Amino acid sequence: MATTDRQTATLALAHALSAAERGLPVIPLSPTKLPALRSPHRGDPEPVLCRGECGLPGHGVHDATADPAGVRALFAAAPWATGYGIACGRPRHHLIGIDLDTKSSTDSVAALQDLALRHLFTIPETVTVLTPSGGRHLWLTGPPDVVVPNSASRLAPGIDVRGAGGYLVGPGSVTAHGAYRLAPGTADLNPAPCPRALLRLITPPARPHHPTHSDQSRPPQGQGLVQFVLAAHEGQRNTRLFWAACRAYENGFGDELADALAQAAVRAGLTEREARATIASADRLTSGRGHGR
Repeated sequence: MATTDRQTATLALAHALSAAERGLPVIPLSPTKLPALRSPHRGDPEPVLCRGECGLPGHGVHDATADPAGVRALFAAAPWATGYGIACGRPRHHLIGIDLDTKSSTDSVAALQDLALRHLFTIPETVTVLTPSGGRHLWLTGPPDVVVPNSASRLAPGIDVRGAGGYLVGPGSVTAHGAYRLAPGTADLNPAPCPRALLRLITPPARPHHPTHSDQSRPPQGQGLVQFVLAAHEGQRNTRLFWAACRAYENGFGDELADALAQAAVRAGLTEREARATIASADRLTSGRGHGR
């Protein structure tokens, strides 16, 4: 490893340990912002739905820990890591990330301000991380009994939410596109509580459960994803299935829709084994990929 790479890796570990001292569970990230450790199940002949129960590292955000020894062990297993991710929705802070993107044509900062005006809440002063693309991450805390899902542009165009199962790229991380850094004046702040009105906007209402008919409990958008897979032509079946499964898991109904997606993929031409493996890959990726840009 080159000297510069070693320095970057050493700094990444130092920043990760500093975050862990504040009670934030962390994982090592590669320069692509993805978890640095690959799944230990990638060579298994059958799909494995494991979230770390096997005791081995390589399960994305499920590896996250605030224990210094655990953090050091993860980074020792991934000496190529150049950054770290902070798991959202976990004790003690139950972090919620509001990711204000600059890549869309919409002014995401203005969009959030508009939401605040329309729904009568104030955007609090809180920890803010500046991204290499010119965006920013606002750190908020949520109640321990509320599960906030990850979402992309559901709140408003250009505004992504990082919640349970997702992570934020931590300040001090270096990626292929640049470094993440704390916004001036926010380094000494604690993450502010999420305003109640905003919390209601980012927490979907509970769906009614009808156990006697599985289709009744499937969210409406699930049918569109199934049809998307059914319409796949040769050469795009696996890609379409993977994309649809990622969207389903990102929106919190991947497990509900997995059987229907697998059946659709088989009808489109994949084998059952291929379909299940692709869906399992989507589950693993999204469980450790809900990162901020």
